[in-house]
Amino acid sequence: MKVLMLNGSRREKGCTFTALSEVAKVLNESGIETEIMHIGKDAVNGNINTLVKEIAGKMKEADGLVIGSPVYFASPTGEIIAVLDRLFMTAEADLRMKPAAAVASARRGGTTATLDVINKYFTYAEMPVVSSRYWNIVHGFTPDDVRADEEGIQIMQVLGRNMAWMLKCIEAGKAAGIEPPAAVKKIFTNFI
Repeated sequence: MKVLMLNGSRREKGCTFTALSEVAKVLNESGIETEIMHIGKDAVNGNINTLVKEIAGKMKEADGLVIGSPVYFASPTGEIIAVLDRLFMTAEADLRMKPAAAVASARRGGTTATLDVINKYFTYAEMPVVSSRYWNIVHGFTPDDVRADEEGIQIMQVLGRNMAWMLKCIEAGKAAGIEPPAAVKKIFTNFI
């Protein structure tokens, strides 16, 4: 099993990476492979099509998804939003029914708004949302600050444990012959 993790920060090894690394550590200890993919500025420098195509290809093989974003202006970064808008419109079939989780990192506020925005992508694509023991957030201005956020680190570790459990439950269900619900053709209602 494998979980793809998208780091929506402009800083490759910053606070968001630190949080995602804690989730990855627990998943790895549970026998689940992880890959943290840095989005950086590729979403806004003319490389978005290549980037989304690469992510979509990885999601064909992945069993779960974790999306992390720092808070810059009380919401996810523009880079991760650009990627998610494209990804969820082009690869929805490969995302459907795969467990997903959102992670937010901030110096102070805006984390719950960030989680809300990212979680809506998951529900659009019928992805089971994985939770922790509190909102999936860490606080800090530097990676060392995040590592000192004991509650935030514990939340990331519990998130990894819960993701591993859900993935193993889905695998056990498939082995027992339980198939996921069939996709339905979407009905689009216009209100104008």
